[in-house]
Amino acid sequence: MSNDDLESKRWWIAVAAVVMQLCLGTVYAWSVFKKPLMGTHGWAETPTQVTFMICIAVIGISAAFGGALVDKKGPRFVATIGGILFGLGTLLAGLADQMGSIWLLYLGFGLIAGLGNGFGYITPIATLIRWFPDKRGLVTGLAVMGFGGGAFFMGKIAPPMVNSMGVAKTFYIWGAIFLVLVTAAAQFYKNPPKGWLPAGFTPKASSVSAAQSFTFDEAIKTPQWWMLWGMLFLNISAGLGLISQLSPMAQDVVKKANPDMAAAALALVGGSILAYASIFNGLGRLFWAWFSDAIGRRNVFIAMFITQAILYLLLPRVSSQLLFTVIACYLLACYGGGFATMPAFAADSFGPTSIGRIYGVMLTAWGAAGVVGPLVFAAIKGVALYVAAGLLVVGFFLALVYKRPRPKEAQA
Repeated sequence: MSNDDLESKRWWIAVAAVVMQLCLGTVYAWSVFKKPLMGTHGWAETPTQVTFMICIAVIGISAAFGGALVDKKGPRFVATIGGILFGLGTLLAGLADQMGSIWLLYLGFGLIAGLGNGFGYITPIATLIRWFPDKRGLVTGLAVMGFGGGAFFMGKIAPPMVNSMGVAKTFYIWGAIFLVLVTAAAQFYKNPPKGWLPAGFTPKASSVSAAQSFTFDEAIKTPQWWMLWGMLFLNISAGLGLISQLSPMAQDVVKKANPDMAAAALALVGGSILAYASIFNGLGRLFWAWFSDAIGRRNVFIAMFITQAILYLLLPRVSSQLLFTVIACYLLACYGGGFATMPAFAADSFGPTSIGRIYGVMLTAWGAAGVVGPLVFAAIKGVALYVAAGLLVVGFFLALVYKRPRPKEAQA
């Protein structure tokens, strides 16, 4: 295959990756289905919400396992399995609603769909990193932005479907769509030929080549792997904590200026601010990842950490709804930017050969932060913003002192 053909192929893989991530990202629109399920079956909120908690936990675990499989079995195999499981799990969720079985819902949407989602999430990231050594930030940002965009589209399309045909049929339709689209997108995936580089591209000295790539066992023994894990954990902890309390925080700001505003109106304003900030969560993934190609991954994290820390310190003093909204949008843009920039950061540090497992296991920081961030913001609301600023300052110093590991030849 000529270099022109390979150049065309990698962009088709990028398109397939965005399609796949758009489908997988619909999992974050779970709230669309939660209340209808509760109303139909009389299920309490906590047991119903457990479905989503299982799903997210399984995504984190299966992403780590799936990353290792990508390195061993290849991306097409893992992504195909992911598409089948995600589609099947969604179909089972429809059957669970039809049968009125919450345990089948746990199995279908929680375990099986979560497993497929994790396999699907890590595969395009690991694959695109290998195909785009010249644009790692841009393409991983596009893919991860697609994951964020899926929830937006599902949030717009699914509610009228649920209202007109019910939860079960909505799940059946989307399960079939996922089976077709995700498994079809998976067929485009293939690793580039060994040693291939885009025409005219010369790897930067700051990157690790395929020949110098670390194995997972070698990478995890370096302090740099744990530093990257820590940076990801700290950035996500602050962001998830803010997301978990953003609507009530926004309502408090608005209420100070409008003490007579009704609770329903306050809730509407808080939801609107959360929606605007969520859009920037997706845009930030693309912007920061693209910007990292120009100024470097480390510099992006330095900038994100220090600016976020300052804004978290200022946030308790903000009394303007507009200013609060602008700050919230920026903070969530940085939250998303951390997700999008870290895969390329890891590949620059440890090389592309074993990046599936290296970054897949690094995503355990996501799971840990998913507990710590919301817990801190819920347990110590009065000082949570200051604690978040402190976490980000720690992240700033980690990024400031970070130096990529020496190439393997230099370590011998």
